[in-house]
Parts: sequence; C-alpha cells; structure tokens
Amino acid sequence: MTQSTIIRLEDLSKVYGEGETQVRALSEINLTIEQGEYCAIMGASGSGKSTLMNMIGCLDRPTSGHYYLDGMDVAQLGDRDLAHIRNLKLGFVFQQFHLLPQLTALENVMLPMVYANVAADERQQRALSALKRVGLGHRLSNRPNQLSGGQQQRVAIARAIVNRPVVLLADEPTGALDSHTTQEVMDIFGELNASGITVIIVTHEVDVARCTRRVVWFRDGEIVHSHLSPLELGTVAVP
Repeated sequence: MTQSTIIRLEDLSKVYGEGETQVRALSEINLTIEQGEYCAIMGASGSGKSTLMNMIGCLDRPTSGHYYLDGMDVAQLGDRDLAHIRNLKLGFVFQQFHLLPQLTALENVMLPMVYANVAADERQQRALSALKRVGLGHRLSNRPNQLSGGQQQRVAIARAIVNRPVVLLADEPTGALDSHTTQEVMDIFGELNASGITVIIVTHEVDVARCTRRVVWFRDGEIVHSHLSPLELGTVAVP
C-alpha cells in the first residue's frame, strides 16, 4: 500500500506572551508523518513536545506557519471546526484516563459517538467492538472504580478509537502504570498501528519509545532528530 502524508507541519511556531515575558515554545517546525507510521516524540521537560502534541491534536493554534492534517490546512480554523475535526479524525489517550466515574465502560466508550451524531444502536455496537478489541469485552458494565489502572487505560484507548480516527495521539499514556501493565498497553498500540492507524506517542520513557518505529527528539522548541531509530536510543548523543 502506498503511504500518503497524514501530517505536515510547515514553519510552525508557537509563541506565548510578549516582550520580555515572551516564550517561544516551538520555533519554525517542519515535520512530516506518513499514514500508518508509529512515532514517539521525546525531549526534556519544556522542550516543546507537549506543545507540539497540542498543535497536532488541534487543541491549540500556532502563532505562525501551516499544519496540514489529512490534506487540510487546519492551523487557523475556528473553534467549532477544530472540535469537529478532533472528534472525527483524532483519537486521544492521556496519562490520566479521564473516564466519567458515573458511567460504565461501555457508556464511556459510547460517549464520543454522541457528539459525532452516530445512531444509538450503532453506538452500542461500535463501543462493544472497540472494548473487545482491547480485551475488555467482559467488563462492559464495570465503572472506572471497579477497574484496575491498566483496564481503565484500555477503556480510554477504546474510547479513542471508536470514531475510527486517522491519527491516535497518546500523551504519556503509561505514566501511571507499572512496567507489566505498560507492556500490555504498548502491545495494544502496536496492534492498532498494525491495523493501519497512525500512532504518535509523547513519552519520556525510553522503553516506551523503543516500542515505536521512529523517534522525533525535541530541544528548546526545535527538532534535533526527526528520524531517530528507536534502536539508536542510548547509542547516539541526544541533547
């Protein structure tokens, strides 16, 4: 299958504040990610990696430059259009699971489809399929406080993929998990990527990055390595 570009950033910058308090979080970033890639974004705290994730996730707008998502320049779209794109093209997984405590696993996964105007009967069918995909077909009626941390993250992943996104974004998705559960979650990300979903993970954990196939390394708002092999982590000098 021929790859196509799913994300293209052109001279993308993000500046906060003005004058002496100005902070340049991203400085003229140029980055291309192809459909079906599996990438890790790494760098020290304050390097710009989380700001980049916010840009890619249409959670914030750049100060200047262009961001093409699936061929559309989304950099300057209004809030309503950005929300629509987030719901239909992007899936999000965070370190804290952000599940609604009063809802069951099935209901939590169904929720994004409400905003996407998916018919009620299809919502349940797709949510059930997504939970089975992450190995939780037997936990449909459990609420978050009846699930382990790893199971809650699986529910969050099912919720992220239920609208069939073109890109799955994960921000420190294993930060609250032990090493065994981390590997289980990373296995799920690997399976989703193998099915064709583009997966981008922000992480500070080398073991997590080594599960991916490409590492983008940030320093001071700039990319210092755009195509680092995960196998090279620890063997090359990364600032």
